[in-house]
Amino acid sequence: MQTLDRGPSLTDRAAREIRDRIVGGGFRAGESLSEITLAQALGISKTPVREALMVLKRQGLVEVHPQRGSFVFDMDADQVRALSDLREVLELAALRRVMDANRDALAMEWARLTADMGAALAAGDTVLYRRLDGVFHQVLIELTGNAYLVEAYELIAFRIQALRSRLSVDPGLNASSFADHARLAELAARDAGDQAADLMARHIAATLEFYLAAVEVRESTAEPPAASGRGRKNRP
Repeated sequence: MQTLDRGPSLTDRAAREIRDRIVGGGFRAGESLSEITLAQALGISKTPVREALMVLKRQGLVEVHPQRGSFVFDMDADQVRALSDLREVLELAALRRVMDANRDALAMEWARLTADMGAALAAGDTVLYRRLDGVFHQVLIELTGNAYLVEAYELIAFRIQALRSRLSVDPGLNASSFADHARLAELAARDAGDQAADLMARHIAATLEFYLAAVEVRESTAEPPAASGRGRKNRP
């Protein structure tokens, strides 16, 4: 990784580098994050790295435990369900609001994004596809024009994107995901708000099932933590 130039936004830039690696799957769920190792990799001192980790903690991507260190966020099945519940509440509220007040803009943005998603899917570019998938949902939130709703969604957006990244390597799941997004864009263009809300709810529910399956696989194959390790809440 290239050394970062020193500057007034060094902490923010370090946070972005670390966040991109967490969201993109470069760091495993629950992986320890060494300030020294990160500082060396980024070519900076430990202070901005420590500050960057606190930024990522507020964004839900890093867990900081006194006397134990910092770790990539991890989620058990109950936490994944809770995250999905909040996502459904926020996205369905946003969809209803935007369909009533800003549907033309939504239809235009979703049409553009689904065209790009289809091209990425055809090219086998899963990195681009998952990024566009995240933008598709973020656009919906931002078009509400409600700063409080946007702020609430920011609390979970990066975690959702990180989970999404871990599923987008499956071509079958990507194809199913794309079909839902293309249909949502079509329904927005047709002003079919109730149908769009129903599909969005089913899309989020289906995604939850994929997330839960991924959690189950990871937990069934994970090595037991060492006696001096971090440990997990509600884990054997």
